Amino acid sequence: MNLYLIGYRGSGKTTVGRLVADELGFPFVDTDVEIEKTAETPIREIFSDRGEEVFRDLETQAIQCTLDLNHTIVSLGGGACQRKTNREIINQGGKSVWLTGDAETLWQRISSDLVSDEQRPNLTGLEGLEEVKQLLEQRHENYAACADYKIDTRELPPHEVASQIVQWWNSVDTK
Repeated sequence: MNLYLIGYRGSGKTTVGRLVADELGFPFVDTDVEIEKTAETPIREIFSDRGEEVFRDLETQAIQCTLDLNHTIVSLGGGACQRKTNREIINQGGKSVWLTGDAETLWQRISSDLVSDEQRPNLTGLEGLEEVKQLLEQRHENYAACADYKIDTRELPPHEVASQIVQWWNSVDTK
C-alpha cells in the first residue's frame, strides 16, 4: 500500500511528499525524476524531441513500477491522472491525496520556481496563468476520480499539509 500525491504543478506534491515520507519513515519517489533517469533526458527535452505521447508512456511505466513498492510516498506528475490506465494503477497501488489550489496561487508558485519553469514544457500554447486555468479545468474530473482524500493547499504551509496527510493516512486502513 503506497500513498500517491496527485495534483497540478505547484500544489506541493514533492515538497509535501518528502515531509510526509520523513514523518512516516517511508521512502519517497518522484515519478518525474524516475522518468528523467529512465530516459536519460530532462522532461522538457522528452516533450520537444519525442512528443507528449512518449512522455505519457514513460509516465505510465514509472507509475506501473510503483506497484513493486510498499509503504512508499509517490509524487506524481500533474498530468498523471489523465490516463485511465494510470488511475487504475494508482487505485491498485494504494491511496491517493489530491493537493489542490486555485489557478492564481498555483501560477504564483510555479512562476517563482525557476527550476520547475525551466524543466517543464508548455502544454497548451497558452501562456502562464491562462494555461494553468485551462489545464485545471481539463484535469479536474480525473483528479476527483482518482482522489481518496483532498486538501486545499492555498493557505497552508507545507508542514501543515503534510501533518494533515499523515493524520488521514493513520486513520485509514492501509493494510
